[in-house]
Amino acid sequence: MTELIPDLSVLLLILVRVSAFFVSVPFLSYRTIPAQLRIALALILSWMMYYTLNVEPFPIDGEYLLLIMKEAIIGLSIGLVAYIVTSAVQIAGGFIDFQTGFALANIIDPQTGAQSPLMGQFFNFLLLFVLLSTNGHHLILDGIFYSYQFVPIDQLTPNFGDANTVEFIAKLFAYAFAVAFQMSAPVVATIFLVTIALGITGKTVPQLNIFVVGFPINIAVAFLVLFIVMGLMITVMENVVEMMILAMRDLMQYLGGS
Repeated sequence: MTELIPDLSVLLLILVRVSAFFVSVPFLSYRTIPAQLRIALALILSWMMYYTLNVEPFPIDGEYLLLIMKEAIIGLSIGLVAYIVTSAVQIAGGFIDFQTGFALANIIDPQTGAQSPLMGQFFNFLLLFVLLSTNGHHLILDGIFYSYQFVPIDQLTPNFGDANTVEFIAKLFAYAFAVAFQMSAPVVATIFLVTIALGITGKTVPQLNIFVVGFPINIAVAFLVLFIVMGLMITVMENVVEMMILAMRDLMQYLGGS
């Protein structure tokens, strides 16, 4: 009977890392998922992981409090890295909105509670469907499960200040902006050419009100280009999901010193 009762000192450390991970990771941190469901999922997952770690109980002292803080930072860091990668689609939507005029109509994203561009929210929902269709949510849970192989629960000082870790984060930001530029390039380039054509038309036909005609033309052209390159967008989003999983694994390797 005692084998079924977990040691609370170990279970609490596991629960802290899993809960912090659920706070920041995409999909599981969305506000549309009830908090009660996330808490229950974190408890169940922590309970299951407890019986796979085989860790000795920890004494409740000052070092244990430091371990709790470390577990929270590890969970938040892993989820934040995944969020940085997936934010590339919202940045791409912001670029498109700026060119089409949708930037004037930013709305509150119900998933994150932050202000989001229209196309950015559309891309975010599309990425969510791609994530679910490729079983990416299973890989996300695998990521927090296997994080204990790279950053053990009793490791007190991860390599937060290591030069390789800082370089990895910088490259991750660069990757996010590069992917955002690639996704938005077809629409932005097309709208730029349309704007030049409208400018030439406005000079040759002064009676034509370009400001009135330009907005619907830009929106129509943007939707047409998006319809043409939608297959390419889906492929890029699949690569984003794959990169998100790899980024989580690489960060755990850097923090664990392996």
